[in-house]
Amino acid sequence: MTTLPPAGFLHIGESDLEYRMIGPAPSEAPTIVMLHEGLGSAALWGDFPQSLQAATGIGVFVYSRAGYGASTPVTLPRPLDYMSREALEVLPALLDAIGFQRGVLLGHSDGASIAAIYAGAAGDHRVRGVVLIAPHFVVEDVSVASIAEIKETYETTDLRAKLARWHQNVDNAFYGWNDAWLDPDFPRWDISEYLAYIRVPLAILQGADDQYGTIRQIEIANEECYCPVDVTVIAGAGHSPHREVPELTLATISEFAKRILIMHEG
Repeated sequence: MTTLPPAGFLHIGESDLEYRMIGPAPSEAPTIVMLHEGLGSAALWGDFPQSLQAATGIGVFVYSRAGYGASTPVTLPRPLDYMSREALEVLPALLDAIGFQRGVLLGHSDGASIAAIYAGAAGDHRVRGVVLIAPHFVVEDVSVASIAEIKETYETTDLRAKLARWHQNVDNAFYGWNDAWLDPDFPRWDISEYLAYIRVPLAILQGADDQYGTIRQIEIANEECYCPVDVTVIAGAGHSPHREVPELTLATISEFAKRILIMHEG
């Protein structure tokens, strides 16, 4: 059995990844593994992991991918298939390292795409369900436009200073994500093929006013998935409903996770 302290670093590949656990360890109980957005980190989830653990009684594990938070920086530019590499190389090693037995993957934005790739590619019997907040399966024009706009904001306002609260190497975090999405070859990025191979229940939460994606992402999931797909479109929310409409977001995810991990399995 793997015994981990409540917070620390995991050495995965060539990187040290910061993590923290709330509630029981993954080797001891069902666990929700949280994968952050393209500018996120373990800390940028705020108190949502604690709220999720309190609402469900299920263990919660959060970590910062390489290039984010206090984790090891990455070499720039990132390869354009960086999300697939995270899903197919880093995430399986991390799940093994933490002693993951069974649980749910919960991803936001880039993290949702990584979770979807892993769920479709790995056939991991330990993953009993997947929650995707504002996922991207293909690149939309609105995404590229918003990402180009945030680059200008980063370089001309105090956004860099704000993000530096959450990342030890803020330029590494920002440009690793931003430059990949703005690469002229990135619009060909498409992970929708993985959706047909997901064999566990899937929940998608989408802010109605998401500036980085549209309802087209949900349409793709409904077209491609053979698994059950629960869709919640959240009015009054943009790209981060867990921060903008936390009560509804928490209730939706908690109900799904408890149904998958507690009610159905006893």
